Amino acid sequence: MDFAYGETDWSLRPGRAEDVEVIADLRAEVMREDLVRLGRYDEHRVRQRLRDGFSPAHTSVIELDGALAGCVTMRPAGDGEGLYLEHFYLDPAVQGRGLGTTVLRELLDRADEAGTPVRLQVLQGSAARGLYERAGFAVEAEDPVDVWMVREAARTVRSPRRPAAGR
Repeated sequence: MDFAYGETDWSLRPGRAEDVEVIADLRAEVMREDLVRLGRYDEHRVRQRLRDGFSPAHTSVIELDGALAGCVTMRPAGDGEGLYLEHFYLDPAVQGRGLGTTVLRELLDRADEAGTPVRLQVLQGSAARGLYERAGFAVEAEDPVDVWMVREAARTVRSPRRPAAGR
């Protein structure tokens, strides 16, 4: 699916097993500052956690002009209640230009159409929390390291149908 992003084309393509290492490296780069700040950065562990939970079937690779610019995973929540958004990473070179907001809006529109809530986990102090709050996510719980958030499906107001003539 192609979308307009400024004057540049971006798309979401299905994840593939061979994407795991480049995404693990992207994760390490994107999360480094926050994990260091929280005293949790481990060069090996940050990549291994991605490898251990990588699901090509639920992952989309964000491409910008045909090159990998990020990724996002939307998998069914473990409790069967909605979706769980995870592994949403953008290459630092494309951050801060609205691409993350655009991709997130597309994913949330799909969840809204299905009437599905979306949950996620974000690190304390992460700039990504602001993105999620602007998109309607609210805090469910938090601890010194993580914040768990949820966004209920938006209610679509539909205009009532008019009865057909003669009914």
